[in-house]
Amino acid sequence: MAESFFLLAATFIPLLLAPVAYFVGKKSGAGTVTWFSFGVLAVSTGLLALPALALQGGMSAYVESYQWSQFGNFGLRLDGLSLPFAMIIYILCTVLAIYSKPYMIHKIMEDMPGASRHENPGHGGQVTLTADQQSYVNHHMGLYFALYLAFSMGMFGTVLATNVIEFYVFFELMLVPSFFLVAFYGYGARRRIALMFFFWTHVGAVVLLLSLLTMGFFAGGFDFDTIRANAHLIPQEWLALIIFGLVAGLGVKLAAFLLHIWLPYAHAEAPTPVSALLSPAMIGIGAYGLLRLWLELLTGSYEQYSLYINMWGLATIIYGGAMALMQDDIKKVLAYSSISQMGYILFGLGSESVLGITGATMLYVTHGLGKAVLFMMAGSIILQTGTRSMSKLGGLAGKMPYTAVIAMIGALTIMGVPPTSGFMAEWTMFNGVLQTAANDGDWFRSAMFGFGIMGTILTSAYILWMIKRIFFGKIPEEMAHVKEASPYVTATMAAFAALSLIIGVYPDLFLAPVSDYVQGMFADYPGVLPIPQGSGLIEPAEGSSVGLEEGLSVGAEAGGNH
Repeated sequence: MAESFFLLAATFIPLLLAPVAYFVGKKSGAGTVTWFSFGVLAVSTGLLALPALALQGGMSAYVESYQWSQFGNFGLRLDGLSLPFAMIIYILCTVLAIYSKPYMIHKIMEDMPGASRHENPGHGGQVTLTADQQSYVNHHMGLYFALYLAFSMGMFGTVLATNVIEFYVFFELMLVPSFFLVAFYGYGARRRIALMFFFWTHVGAVVLLLSLLTMGFFAGGFDFDTIRANAHLIPQEWLALIIFGLVAGLGVKLAAFLLHIWLPYAHAEAPTPVSALLSPAMIGIGAYGLLRLWLELLTGSYEQYSLYINMWGLATIIYGGAMALMQDDIKKVLAYSSISQMGYILFGLGSESVLGITGATMLYVTHGLGKAVLFMMAGSIILQTGTRSMSKLGGLAGKMPYTAVIAMIGALTIMGVPPTSGFMAEWTMFNGVLQTAANDGDWFRSAMFGFGIMGTILTSAYILWMIKRIFFGKIPEEMAHVKEASPYVTATMAAFAALSLIIGVYPDLFLAPVSDYVQGMFADYPGVLPIPQGSGLIEPAEGSSVGLEEGLSVGAEAGGNH
């Protein structure tokens, strides 16, 4: 195959054009920079789709590898594990660029001193701006989209990296622009909250780095395939510390129970388009890190610690769901909901079965789509009513029917109700947890399965309670003027809702490559239960394996190829 640079271009085009976005916004205004940024991200998504189609055609992995430094090769890899994470991140970033236009104009004007308002902009009114004020808005729209593109690049690179140092660099790169997005355009005590967000996630990243450096030191290299091949060289007394560092560092990003302190503040007070990336896309990268850095590279240690991950996930489900049920602020409900949803992913990752791990991976997809819809709904409510307190809302289904219907699809996705994508993900995950409990005759795992199922009742309770308080009941008199949000908002929400329904009806778009890959990861480890015969999931052919060493490598230099 000829040398290709699809993944390299898809990753770095947004970063290279981020300064251009700033100048486009400053000179040409919000509309131009919105469509410019959308176009940049759409090109990146299209470049990713080309190797993704090859994976659907039977290729096990697509890898681009380049000579880098003493740390090893710089590589970008798309396979059955990175595919769902990469595609959802790219799709979310691209579509939310359009959604950002009306919301960020409203937010910037709301913060701008001295604007003459004919109507409250929180109620969708018009604002008359002087030339200086228009220049202020243009400047900030350009800055917002420049940071937005850089943030997107950080997430792209993290899930495509093939080297632990490269993974860490991208992992930190997505933190810096997101910090500024919260500090510049958030709500409340936004600078203090941004610093809290930065401190927690940076400390977690440093703990992660210590584990990554230790892994590479003992394995004799920092490339993923080198570490996986030489994992047996890591001393047992160090292995436990390495795994602790990986789980703790990535657990902060996941906002798992006890490491979640930063999330309710950062997600609730970030501007809503950023919240819709922080929650559905960014925090789930912690789950990807656990899958790639621990379960794949250090596979032999998984069974020893899986039960503790299972228990941690259950605690996170219950805590996040209970806290969400107590909130009045729509965005805080969704922030605590994100903690609970990360608990489901941890619950599946600790299942000790291919089905459970596959379901956990699929939950990233469904959470990404469902939670994006619900955060966008919250933004729509803020734009049209000027409040996010549910006690001040009610009866909006009659005023905002499109938003209500689309939000309900997002709610069903989070609850795991067919025909949305959430059903297949939760069914697969819980099936894997139950498979392990039944196979081992383990009463403790059986009890945790039961409590996990009860957690879905808690999820349904806070989601339906939120929908009821916002869209049903008697509408307050002061909401009589409310109308449907602009097409920028409703059309982008509808796109995610439609994708959730499509994946719900045809889940093999992601389920087949994920199940194949995870099955190959644990092919030599009988303690991890394989996919049962007749499950309906596609299994790899007998004797096949989809480990790291099997990727198709193309590089800029011959010496960089695997």
